[in-house]
Amino acid sequence: MMAPSRWAAASALAWRDSCPGEWSGGDLARRMFALADVYQGTKVTHDRPPYAIEPVLSGNAMVPVREDVAMSLPFGDLLHFSKPDCEQVQPKMLVVAPLSGHFATLLRSTVQTLLADHDVYITDWKNARDVPLSAGRFGLEEYIDYVIRFLQELGPNSHVLSVCQPCVPTLAAVALMAQDKDPAQPRTMTLMGGPVDTRIAPTVVNELAMEKPFEWFRDNLISRVPWRYAGSGRRVYPGFLQLTAFMSMNLDKHFAQHRKLYQHMADAEAEAAAKIRDFYDEYYAVLDMDADYYLETIDAVFQRALLARGELTHRGRTVDPSAIRRTALLTVEGERDDICAVGQTAAAHTLCSSLRPHLKRHHLQPGVGHYGVFSGSKWETQVYPQVRNLVLAMS
Repeated sequence: MMAPSRWAAASALAWRDSCPGEWSGGDLARRMFALADVYQGTKVTHDRPPYAIEPVLSGNAMVPVREDVAMSLPFGDLLHFSKPDCEQVQPKMLVVAPLSGHFATLLRSTVQTLLADHDVYITDWKNARDVPLSAGRFGLEEYIDYVIRFLQELGPNSHVLSVCQPCVPTLAAVALMAQDKDPAQPRTMTLMGGPVDTRIAPTVVNELAMEKPFEWFRDNLISRVPWRYAGSGRRVYPGFLQLTAFMSMNLDKHFAQHRKLYQHMADAEAEAAAKIRDFYDEYYAVLDMDADYYLETIDAVFQRALLARGELTHRGRTVDPSAIRRTALLTVEGERDDICAVGQTAAAHTLCSSLRPHLKRHHLQPGVGHYGVFSGSKWETQVYPQVRNLVLAMS
């Protein structure tokens, strides 16, 4: 319904840009074009943005970064950020990205920071609407399977870092590998802002998941992919619904940011405007989740907290985190996190009861919310050193 007006705004901007020489239409014109620019940019897309990782300082040299697909599976790729010019052999780090409505590129800055000292891989999830029905289902068990397969691809002495929602399947995957005495068990496991035990200090997100019965989510939030996409007929939780839910939690903040964006554009402050615009270009890029994965996460993670209760099963057997003995654990929480409250991620230490004390660390980062745990200046200067030091200690 809004497409025609967005097209009109984009056409006006194209006309402005086609004018010969520098546009000098006066203050009113600049403000009108700034408004058109902000308006036409507030649209949902379904294309994965580029990672566009810049050269990083590794050792004493700036080295370029290349993206390679190390393993391709129907619902996600194992993407490797290789550094062909890096002379050092660095520890392998698997970053397990959330599958919660956004592409893994949301962790671009996380990867960029890790690349200084690590050989980094990431779970690059695919848009479920583009996955044919012939690829089968993708639920919580399949997610755990993918994490295990990716860790096995990295091999022994690797490390894993999980951000937000996948902390539960990552912990489950490492526990299962420990139960099987898999030689590819990671040396360290970092869990950042994840809902390991949602019964602790419930947030608005937890309350929303609890206020409706499971059947409500199944009957009201699931759609079938239209015929024009490769995944035609697949049941999915549409990404735009998740985006709407996220934005509704902080509407005032998002309105304020768009007001700032408009003002920066009206005042010709290109650099300041670009920072906000780049964030929202990423934020508005959404993917659809397979319905099985979404519904099973609602049920097992948010409503029944099965892993925390010791009742989570995988392929017919109970997941037992107490089997983890060799993988050092670091949990990271943000003081102001309104998505995963303080204590929910740290609950992993209680579950990993067989780990000796020197293999357990917890970091509470003051002054940050959910995104500040893995992105921004405090991630780079205060959180990341905790990750790096643990990896160094265990390598």
